[in-house]
Amino acid sequence: MVVFFRVAVHHRGTKNTKVTQRKLKLRYYPLHKSEPVPGSGLTTNPMDLFELTKKLIDIPSVTGDEQAAGEFLSAHLESLGYKVERQEVEKDRFNVFATTAAPPRVVLSTHMDTVPPHIAASENDEVIYGRGACDAKGIIAAQITAAEQLRAEGVNEVGLLFTVDEEAGSEGARIANAHPPASECEYLINGEPTDNKLASATKGSLRLTLNARGRSAHSAYPEQGDSAIEKLLDVLQDIRDCQWPSDALLGETTCNIGVISGGTRANVIPAEASAVLQLRLVNDANAVKSILEMVVAGRAEVEYLSVHDPIRLFTVGGFEQCVVRFTTDIPYLSRWGQPLLIGPGSIFQAHTDGEYISKRELREAVTLYAGLARSLLATAGVTHAGEIAEGAPR
Repeated sequence: MVVFFRVAVHHRGTKNTKVTQRKLKLRYYPLHKSEPVPGSGLTTNPMDLFELTKKLIDIPSVTGDEQAAGEFLSAHLESLGYKVERQEVEKDRFNVFATTAAPPRVVLSTHMDTVPPHIAASENDEVIYGRGACDAKGIIAAQITAAEQLRAEGVNEVGLLFTVDEEAGSEGARIANAHPPASECEYLINGEPTDNKLASATKGSLRLTLNARGRSAHSAYPEQGDSAIEKLLDVLQDIRDCQWPSDALLGETTCNIGVISGGTRANVIPAEASAVLQLRLVNDANAVKSILEMVVAGRAEVEYLSVHDPIRLFTVGGFEQCVVRFTTDIPYLSRWGQPLLIGPGSIFQAHTDGEYISKRELREAVTLYAGLARSLLATAGVTHAGEIAEGAPR
C-alpha cells in the first residue's frame, strides 16, 4: 500500500516567506516473520519487536527507579552500533540518547518510567500484557525497530531519546532540553498511546497542592479548635462547583482531586490538611490560576507544582488525526525541533491493571515511525513557523 501526503514548508533564505506543498510518499510494508523489506537489505522479524517489548516490560521502572531500564537500553543500543550518551538527571537516574555518526535531524522519543505497580509481561497471539505495554515500553521497542529499519536503508540522520520521570514532573525532559544535541534536531516524534493517530493538540496541565491550616484540640471540645479538614472540604466543594473555561478544539477544562490527606486520629481536631489537584487545561494557565485563587480566597495556601499551556502540534497530511487530553514530555523538549505525537496503543489501557498493546498496532507503529521520519527528512533545508513555550518549572 502506498500513501501520499503533503507537507507545507517554508523555504529558508528568502526575503518573503513562500509556502509550497510537497508531495511525499509513504510505502507500507507489512511485517511478517522473516519477511524482507523491499530495497532495504533488512529482514524484519516481528518476534524481535515483540521480544524487546516483553524484555522491557519485565524490567521494573516505576518513576524514580528507572536505572535498570536505562542500563538495559544503553547496552542494547550500543550492541546495535549506536553512540549512546547517558544524560544524568540525578544519581542512578539518566536519559538514554542514541545517535549514529550523522547529526540527528529527526529524533524518536518516549519515556522509560511507568506508574506503579510493576506487572510482568505475558502474551497471547494478539496482544502483550504488562505494566508499560502501551505506556511506553512497546513504543520504545517500535521506535528502536523503526530506527534499525531506517539504518538498514542508509537513513542515518535519526536519533533515539528515552527519558525518565515523564509520569511525574518530566525532569528527564528538562535535562535533555539543556543538552547541545537539541539544536541539531529539526523534528521530535514523541511516542505516547494515540491508537497510531497523529495528535494535532494536547491539553495543558496545572498540578497543585492546597494546604489548609487549623488549630488542634480535643475532639470532645471542638469549639476549642479549628478543623483544617473542614476548611479544606469547603474549599474543594467550591472548586468542584466552579465553571472552568472551554475550547472548541480541546473541549472542557477538567479538575481531578487526586489525593487528600490530613489529621492524626479521630479524637483530635486536625490542625493540617492538604489536597493534590490536577487540572487539564484548554487555554492559558494564568487565566485558570486567577479563577482558582479567587475561589480559594485565602482559605488555603496554593502551591503550584507544575504548569504548562495547551500545545498545538506539528502535523502532516495522510494520517488520521486526533486531539488528546493527556500531557507529555513535549512542552519540556521545546529545543528539539517541531513536535509530533503518535504511538500505538490506547490511553484507556494505560495505567490499568490489564494494560496491553496489540501486536498488530506495534507492527503498524514501526512502519508509521519509519515512514514519518523518511518523509520529514525529505523536507531538507526548510523551516517551519511557530514555536512552543517551554513548561514552567515544577
